[in-house]
Amino acid sequence: MTPDGSLLAATGLRKAYGPTTALDGADFSIHPGEVVAVMGPSGSGKSTLLHCLAGIVRPDAGTVTYAGQQLSAMPDSRRSALRRAEFGFVFQFGQLVPELTCLENAALPLRLTGVRRREAEGRARSWLERLEVEDVAGHRPGEVSGGQGQRVAVARALVGGPRVIFADEPTGALDSLNGERVMRLLTDAARETSAAVVLVTHEARVAAYSDREVVVRDGRARDMAGAYDPA
Repeated sequence: MTPDGSLLAATGLRKAYGPTTALDGADFSIHPGEVVAVMGPSGSGKSTLLHCLAGIVRPDAGTVTYAGQQLSAMPDSRRSALRRAEFGFVFQFGQLVPELTCLENAALPLRLTGVRRREAEGRARSWLERLEVEDVAGHRPGEVSGGQGQRVAVARALVGGPRVIFADEPTGALDSLNGERVMRLLTDAARETSAAVVLVTHEARVAAYSDREVVVRDGRARDMAGAYDPA
């Protein structure tokens, strides 16, 4: 943890892609069990911020600290291992593996860390049940609806017991009813397990599920609600 008790924190992040500046001194922090919505107009740098926080992209300057370790200084192999073991991801279009069944997709993070198939699929099935999609366990992603597929993606993100879940426009491809359902299930499950959620969205109705909002504009992040109060 950092001195203020945050699980994941960034200070002074800068990142440019050629002549385009994506982040220009952005700061961010999140505590265990907290849901923070990262909002901003298209091109503001919010997805780049998420990628830096998750160790997918290395910032040009600034630091990212996770559980007392400087993530931005880790070698690629260590950051990859951390993403497999302690981070979960939900993307806009689910990004499920089309050749695998929904159950196999949900179990994939465990299989990648060496968990035996029976145990991995048993744990995955329990998450599919909690997320109300156990009936599609044997189907492939192309055979299920968008809302069902996204809930399978949420199960995949949660199955390994991550400490941080990164959700990048998780309802962007869904209608409002399915979007609300996915957000309710995701945030309820995360809070039950004390996982932190970094939620990138441009929709106010999705951000309403968060504990506070951070707005990214011109590469800088502004906390709209002040410090996090777990009480």
